[in-house]
Amino acid sequence: MEDEQIEITGFLRQLEPFRELDEETLQRAARSVDVRYCKAGTRIVEFGQEARFWHIVRSGVVEVFRRDGTLYNRLTEGGYFGEFGLLHRKKVRFPAAALEDTLLYLLPEPVFTDLFENHEGFADHVEIEDRTRLQKVVSRQQADNDRLSATVMSLVQREPVTLPVRVTVQAAARHMTETGVSCLLLVDDTGGVEDSSPLAGILTDRDLRTRLLAPGLPLSTGAGEIATREVISIDHHRTVFEAMMLMLRHNVHHLPVMREQTPVGVVALQDIIRHESSHSLLVVSRINRASSVDELELLAPDVRSSFLHLVGQDSSARVVGSTMAAIGRSFKQRLLELAESTLGPPPVPYCFLALGSMARQEQGVVTDQDHAMILDNAFDPARHDDYFARLASWVSDGLARCGYPLCSGGIMASNPRWRMTLSEWQARFADWMTQPTPEGLLHSSVFFDLDGVHGQTRWADLLRRQIARQAGRHPRFLASMARNALQRTPPLGFFKGFVLEADGQHSAGINLKRRGTAPLTDLIRVHALAVGSQALNSFERLDDIIRAGVLPAGRGPDLHDALEFIAFVRWRTQADDLRSGREPGNTVEPDRLSEFERKSLRDAFTVLSHAQDYLRYRYQSVRGR
Repeated sequence: MEDEQIEITGFLRQLEPFRELDEETLQRAARSVDVRYCKAGTRIVEFGQEARFWHIVRSGVVEVFRRDGTLYNRLTEGGYFGEFGLLHRKKVRFPAAALEDTLLYLLPEPVFTDLFENHEGFADHVEIEDRTRLQKVVSRQQADNDRLSATVMSLVQREPVTLPVRVTVQAAARHMTETGVSCLLLVDDTGGVEDSSPLAGILTDRDLRTRLLAPGLPLSTGAGEIATREVISIDHHRTVFEAMMLMLRHNVHHLPVMREQTPVGVVALQDIIRHESSHSLLVVSRINRASSVDELELLAPDVRSSFLHLVGQDSSARVVGSTMAAIGRSFKQRLLELAESTLGPPPVPYCFLALGSMARQEQGVVTDQDHAMILDNAFDPARHDDYFARLASWVSDGLARCGYPLCSGGIMASNPRWRMTLSEWQARFADWMTQPTPEGLLHSSVFFDLDGVHGQTRWADLLRRQIARQAGRHPRFLASMARNALQRTPPLGFFKGFVLEADGQHSAGINLKRRGTAPLTDLIRVHALAVGSQALNSFERLDDIIRAGVLPAGRGPDLHDALEFIAFVRWRTQADDLRSGREPGNTVEPDRLSEFERKSLRDAFTVLSHAQDYLRYRYQSVRGR
């Protein structure tokens, strides 16, 4: 036994993580090691099982896999694995198997944790330093959660069933029955799919029921007359997540998949539900079927359940934020439909706007209402405002009943100040940019994140194009926005220690929204305005910013990782609050995090601090004018 301990100690001493340990600590670690022999083909650890050991390869070859079974890493003598599971909720994140006959040294979790938390040299070699460490943890989380990053073509089971747009509904229904499909694609009569004909429409079983049989139309009716002609589709290289967001956003159950403007398949709602196993699509489906505000109110617990489900699956912060925003958007859309059915059709066209985090697709389970309304330029307050005031109140009151509290700042369409005609909105945005005032800058940080939810949604696109076109022409406005973005700083003190603050029901902690995600989205917005980006989501804005080359090399990916990690910790903290019966908030107590997570959080806040320094530098030329 003594000879074996000498051998183990000598081997560990050669490995980088152990080289800086004092002899007593090294001997203690070596005495704790368990030795395990694995034959070729043996599974070593499985995803989700309790993480009990840090594994070191003494001899042989080990393959480490992602959750979907694809190869993540191949390790030989001196390689190690399992640290991410030990540091992240004590669950195995990456399954592993012996490719050849393998001898492993197993370091027990308590010993590994002690070395990691009390010996900086060991921790640094295990996790990698500073920005690389943050990049590593984010990339590993996303690799482990790549079920939604698969391309949508992976869900396509067969070639699309197509017919010319001029066929009768009887012929279409017969063909759907013969081919065993619930929808078919209609193509232009001048050619078939082989000629890359444009997609002219989509016909579903539901269309046949509601648009043919219910109104009693003859079977000789043209299929194109009852089909959906403005087809929502997706390109073949897009992800399953993007397909899910399109379905949630537009409330469609069938999504044609296109390659070079030619349909190559159709993805159905059930395909994504089977692939993603999420409650989110089912919740949206129930929202769209609700026949009253009372029924919508009963769905409020399902929203929190969907949030817990997403976080429980370790979904990325971007997936969680986009999905929760889509659910909130669906509540607004259904409330507006119910309002119109009760109040009657609107006297003039309008567009209902989502603002802030919902528009950016970055919503969590703790959120209030931010919305407004664009009215047709023919709007006459004396004749029309009573209708729109009642419509807006219906939506605001309904959202409050469904778990979305009223905005304390009054930024809601029920406030007559935020019901304006399109020309008035255009003038207001121009004024905010040409004559920046403290109040205007405050509103800009909210209203410049806008998205059309219902009605004439193209008007929202017009306003976004106006903002993208004009903002970069006004350096004083950008400098003022930059100053506002610098008012909220990351909670870092000397020596990268956390600065804690009391926050409501919590003891001293860190408000991850006020000191993390909010200043990150603020500074990203400034750069996005400067480069003329029309993107809404902060991650998509970052893509535009990186392409524009306005950031120093490497800063864009750093900001992406920082935003992802801080938001991820924020969502997980809210989920922990919900499971513990507490009302969820934005504050995390660092003592509730592992040392690994505290270090990664410090890294993310350091990235934010450096990004704010650069923002101050880039837009300082017009300060004080």
